Amino acid sequence: MTTNTENTTAEHTTRTTDTGMTVLVTGATGRVGRRVVESAEAAGLTVRAASRSGTVRFDWTDPSTWAGALRGADAAHLAYLPDVGAPGAAGTVGAFAREAVAAGVRRLTLLSARGEDQAHATERAVRDSGAEWTVVRASWFAQNLSEGPLLDAMRGGELVFPAGEVLEPFIDARDIGDVVVAALTGGDRFTGRTLDLTGPRLLSFRQAVAEVAAAAGREMTYVPVSAREYGAALAGFGVPAEEVEFLIELFETNLDGRNARCSDGVREVLGRDPRDFADFAGEQAAAGTWKC
Repeated sequence: MTTNTENTTAEHTTRTTDTGMTVLVTGATGRVGRRVVESAEAAGLTVRAASRSGTVRFDWTDPSTWAGALRGADAAHLAYLPDVGAPGAAGTVGAFAREAVAAGVRRLTLLSARGEDQAHATERAVRDSGAEWTVVRASWFAQNLSEGPLLDAMRGGELVFPAGEVLEPFIDARDIGDVVVAALTGGDRFTGRTLDLTGPRLLSFRQAVAEVAAAAGREMTYVPVSAREYGAALAGFGVPAEEVEFLIELFETNLDGRNARCSDGVREVLGRDPRDFADFAGEQAAAGTWKC
């Protein structure tokens, strides 16, 4: 923390000699949030790593946690759960962004999704908050195959997913983390901009699974299904009906081929090419991520 002295180590605090910036990272235990924390710490920023169960407690559904998480922050990275385009996201994120500005937070970054029309209202809410803002629209994370709800399927050797044979420029979440920190610390260069981030090449989900299988040295298969079939399976696992309907709509639109192109966003911001999916697969296979 920066304004308090308690629980310093648990909050991943590192003092900076450059900007003195304190950054609140919401969703700090998530696939992107963890990489934002790591990148911010590497840049010498003071980090408040916030989550529902962390030392810095933050819950989008509990506004009573917001003020404490914001205390002493100069900037904040926003990652809304369950999805930036979910019903109610715009109202909640907008309310938090306004509270952040009132608390003295100058800069906000919002993690958004490339090609997700449902997310536009949430992006507008951040733009209208009065903060210096940057929207980060990212393609599918490579880490979706190594962390989170798809990991068990990958370990089981069969990924059933409603992506057909659509091509996607998978991006390494570490690149997103680096871009977020660059946007927060880059002065006016990225203020008021929407950044389009992708990996360096297009892969179908079938090809991505095949590259993982080759790196892991084991057999894996990809089984495409319709969004409705996938939604029915989610409902069978107890996912609420409203969330299921949103996900069906999301899969039917976001995975319709609209994102089958690469951008130069990572190179523009970081001055280097984005990490390749093959490098991600090799590193995770060496770490034993996809062992049975």
